Amino acid sequence: MNVSTLLVTLVALALFSYVFGKQRALSIAKHNRRSLHSIPSYYGYMTALWCGLPALLLLFLWLLFETIVIEQLLIASLPADIQSLPSGQLSLVLNDLKLLATPDLMDSTEQTKLEAVKYLLSMQEMSNSLRTVLVLILALAGAAWGFSRVIGKTPARLLVEKVVLFFLILSSTVAILTTIGIILSLLFESIRFFGEIPPQDFLFGTEWSPQTALRSDQVGSSGSFGAIPLFLGTLLISSIAMLVAVPIGLMSAIYLSEYASPAFRSVAKPVLEILAGVPTVVYGFFAALSVAPFIRYWGEMIGLDVASESALATGLVMGIMIIPFISSLSDDVISVVPQTLRDGSYSLGVTQSETIRLVVIPAALPGIIGGILLAFSRAIGETMIVVMAAGLSANLTVNPLEAVTTVTVQIVTLLTGDQEFDSAKTLAAFALAIMLFISTLILNIIALYIVRKYREEYE
Repeated sequence: MNVSTLLVTLVALALFSYVFGKQRALSIAKHNRRSLHSIPSYYGYMTALWCGLPALLLLFLWLLFETIVIEQLLIASLPADIQSLPSGQLSLVLNDLKLLATPDLMDSTEQTKLEAVKYLLSMQEMSNSLRTVLVLILALAGAAWGFSRVIGKTPARLLVEKVVLFFLILSSTVAILTTIGIILSLLFESIRFFGEIPPQDFLFGTEWSPQTALRSDQVGSSGSFGAIPLFLGTLLISSIAMLVAVPIGLMSAIYLSEYASPAFRSVAKPVLEILAGVPTVVYGFFAALSVAPFIRYWGEMIGLDVASESALATGLVMGIMIIPFISSLSDDVISVVPQTLRDGSYSLGVTQSETIRLVVIPAALPGIIGGILLAFSRAIGETMIVVMAAGLSANLTVNPLEAVTTVTVQIVTLLTGDQEFDSAKTLAAFALAIMLFISTLILNIIALYIVRKYREEYE
């Protein structure tokens, strides 16, 4: 039985265990309802957990160590001259045997390898059968144990809540450890990069040309790692995007929350939020094939020299992309402003537009600013639109009509293809990544600080 079928079987056994456990608890409760410590459904959950969790744990451990054990047994069955090979060559031999362990290639396999391949197949088949039997036996035994514990004095609710609490803590721990792992992986590689390139050259250099020499006699590839053009290009495109997204998003939120009828709002808000679900590559096509030629055409009409790949086209499309982030967050924040504040303003003779400007917006301002900063972080991290519409030229300019590039685009460029992680060119991607991580982290911290400091709670 393969792993997917085994998992489906375990789920089915857990469901049956839940039903039988609950029915047993209900039958006990018919005679004396107060004899049960918990409601019947908790006894069903308890039985299902006893059926599924130990079996899933065994399956996970088996899959974790199965390959290692089989490889060690396979190595022990090989001739002594092959066992004595270096680890790298031995790994190639094992991979070769695994590739040959298919029915189509068995006939063309050399006789010297045929026995090893047959042994490998027999070990895999034995492991599969033994895994299935043990997992199912453990699942049935767990179900029987859980069913036997469906008695009045068993604190089923407490047991189930402890299991749920454990998984909540485990999920939080995995998220935290993942974040720490990302930071450490970026930090270690960045330290290696700064060991070759001085930090001041990276942070304050004005020329970006990450081409390093492959040989000592090679010229023209010394490499320049000044990141100022990348950061400036990122800031330029993100600023243009925010100039588009903030007014449109904020005005849309104000209209939907204050002026629009419920029928129109129920249609317009989901349609507006569809923009957030459009893949960024679609925005990139739109920017490269429609917006950029349009801007270049009208620029030439009035005598401006506009590049075919410009920061303006990229920023405009990126601004359209992040409109839903600002409009949705601002709409939610404005909607939770108490109606009593509006009524109090109207009672003083203030018009609706003045109420929105003098009462509603100031009350919702911390949330609006927080949403804008979060959207700005989203704009900084965008890659696909910039790749397709802004180009790869690291120009030190603030002219929106010229081609620029961003930090994320250069990270993708440096890590595309087969790369060796022992050169400054490849390691520069990690230095850029950690600087981008720090920048977005600072923006998120500022957003959270503003929201928490100026948030007003209403009863």
